[in-house]
Amino acid sequence: MTGIDARAVVSSSARLGSGVRVGPFATIGDDVELGDGCVVHAHAAVEGPAQFGRENEFYPFSCVGSAPQDRKYHGETTRLEAGDRNVFREYVSVNRGTPGGGGLTRIGGDNLILAYAHIAHDCVIGSHTLFVNGATLAGHVRVEDHATVGAFCPVHQFCRIGRYAYIAANTVITQDVLPYSKTVAPRETRCYGVNSIGLEREGFSRERIAAIEKAFRLLLKSRLNTTQAVERMRAELGDSEDVGILLRFIESAERGIVK
Repeated sequence: MTGIDARAVVSSSARLGSGVRVGPFATIGDDVELGDGCVVHAHAAVEGPAQFGRENEFYPFSCVGSAPQDRKYHGETTRLEAGDRNVFREYVSVNRGTPGGGGLTRIGGDNLILAYAHIAHDCVIGSHTLFVNGATLAGHVRVEDHATVGAFCPVHQFCRIGRYAYIAANTVITQDVLPYSKTVAPRETRCYGVNSIGLEREGFSRERIAAIEKAFRLLLKSRLNTTQAVERMRAELGDSEDVGILLRFIESAERGIVK
């Protein structure tokens, strides 16, 4: 595929960067900006207002930038913004924001969003995340860098997924998921410890992982309540930047945390 296929529909108000390729029967709507090197495959739909960085790829039948699925939305102008090198696979849907949520859905860069995943209105997604097939975010969810949301995982409105967290398939998320954690729901949703293999793959040193593992033992396996565990973590592991991130995440939780 080279250039813009004659069978594609591209709005006159769309702005396409250098080297953008658009396949047959793809549509690019009003006020869409595609950075250099983006690829829109056959039958994909990119709607706006929306702005995308460089080298994003939209696979067939994805629908990215569509209006929010919210009863309170009545056609107001809202936006979607995304960075570079995101991949939106088949049947992925991403909605723009709503006025009540700030009017913006935001996605970082280098994210891989697999088939049938959904990102709802006003979500904020970091970079280097993975959404496995059928992962579903309700509105106003925040997903931090390097997190993995497993297949067919629904995430409740306003929840947060911490950085480097791993959520296994079919896990229902109704509370915040801790950074660095491995969260699985065979019968009930709970945190099973540190995502140590994932952290190793991301280049974390043994010392960094050991500090995180000690923090999780205090939080999950001691007889301390959350407040007491946080105090111990701060006293014993306060020099660890990763533990500091974990502490700030716990202390800012509004829906509780998965334990």
